[in-house]
Amino acid sequence: MSFPVLAQNTKPEILRRTATFHPSIWGDRFLNYDSEKVKNDRTKQQVEELKEVARREVFRAAHDSSEKLNLIDAVQRLGLSYHFEREIEEALQHIYDQDHDQDGDLYDIALRFRLLRQHGYNVSSDIFEKFKDERGKFTESLVSDISGMLAFYEASYLRLHGDETLEEALVFTTTHLKTAASKTTDRMSEQIICALKQPLRKSPERLQARQYIAIYQDEVSHNKALLELAKLDFNLLQSLHKEELAQILRWWKELDFANKLPYIRDRIVELYFWILGVYFEPQYFLARKILTKVIAMASVLDDTYDSYGTFEELQLFTETIERWDINLKDQLREYMQIIYQTLLNVYQEFEEEMEEEEKYRVHYAKEAMKILVRAYFEEVRWLEQGYTPSLEEYLEVALVSTGYFTLSTTSFVGIMEDNIITKDVFEWVFNHPKIVEASQIICRFMDDIVSHKFEQEREHVASSVECYTKQYGVSEQDAYDELNKKVVDAWKDINEELLINPTAVPRPVLIRVLNLSRVIDLLYKDGDGYTHVGKATRESVAALLIDSV
Repeated sequence: MSFPVLAQNTKPEILRRTATFHPSIWGDRFLNYDSEKVKNDRTKQQVEELKEVARREVFRAAHDSSEKLNLIDAVQRLGLSYHFEREIEEALQHIYDQDHDQDGDLYDIALRFRLLRQHGYNVSSDIFEKFKDERGKFTESLVSDISGMLAFYEASYLRLHGDETLEEALVFTTTHLKTAASKTTDRMSEQIICALKQPLRKSPERLQARQYIAIYQDEVSHNKALLELAKLDFNLLQSLHKEELAQILRWWKELDFANKLPYIRDRIVELYFWILGVYFEPQYFLARKILTKVIAMASVLDDTYDSYGTFEELQLFTETIERWDINLKDQLREYMQIIYQTLLNVYQEFEEEMEEEEKYRVHYAKEAMKILVRAYFEEVRWLEQGYTPSLEEYLEVALVSTGYFTLSTTSFVGIMEDNIITKDVFEWVFNHPKIVEASQIICRFMDDIVSHKFEQEREHVASSVECYTKQYGVSEQDAYDELNKKVVDAWKDINEELLINPTAVPRPVLIRVLNLSRVIDLLYKDGDGYTHVGKATRESVAALLIDSV
């Protein structure tokens, strides 16, 4: 809907495209956090002691590969793999090199396959052919093995283009797991329902851990040291994350954007949660702060271009951001001056956080932000012209306007560990690698499918749904089906990029892009969980930032 709003420093009324977004649902809940330093120091000591116990019991005492794979799976799903990266890699390398025996039941073979593919080993899906009958169909005897079916289902999400066996496996397991879930009310039923909604490949790691701790403690054969370590570690990290969020919130409150820019989505808690999905480990505290502030500024800019600024204002704003000079601030509208000043301040702060030899990283981050703003303005131009592009033309701009190229680039800026971030990493991401494009595709189509109707209630540029239906003369549902197929293919692209050996850049770099895709799947699967914060988003935020284990 369009209606007149009195802009600052202007006498005539200006017609603005204004959306109505609900205010933050959190109030000041996370603003004040008292660090429990003494308690946390004691917990850290307990964690270190339990890590040594786990090393003995998981990586040294386990003898056969089946037992070791089960323990590695538990370590990962409990959110503890960052403590044991070297041990996990050594164990999986040994299993890959030595264990060529294809004997075993469906559960063991599916688990081995999934863990090896997750860690970059390109094992063949042909190992599942043994579970087919003479007609080439999976044998019905597998259906009663619920644990095996669930493991096979999870393995199918590591499929590549042309992986027909795993395509069949996904249909087969999904169909029978849905039936199994409806016939039982025990803990296994809860696991099935959870997996059908959010398979491990698409699930943010911290949420996986929160859910799996409850499952693991009910397993009769659980490792007591691992379980205790997982609980202590989860609560310790939650304490750290709450402290970080309180600092971010103080910055946000001081900006007072909710009052100065009342047209924006006030979602700083949800944005910090988003970035927790990219990296949760304690060593990434600086990276989290940088990326949270950048995604917050990107959201403010998105709403300004999408829901408030006029064409003329936005044209000047875009040119001013391109020049990145604080002396140009006064030529902007007052509300834009606030945004511009903050934007430049944020990146100046990043530079001050960097050592001299690291400051080049901020240059790449700035350029990535300029690229995003250009895309926002190109969409404004289309709207001004009343133009609906072809899907191909739309994607040239709209993949960039997801912000996922900018976020991918910026996610590397604050990573200081192990010297993995170099100029080569930034040159790589600026050359549009397939994994980043796949992440953009997932973001763009999932976002458009769930949000385009709300956006079209006001003057808004056409989404991929409108572009597709106009170009091909099909229904909305046909467009949804086709765009969802492209999302599925994009996940296969991500899987393939993570199996290239050697990878173009260090694996932790690629994992950031994978994790960005996981957050999109979570927030946009059943609606726009960022713009319209509902039950699912509230519960996810609470699981990581409110409820201790």
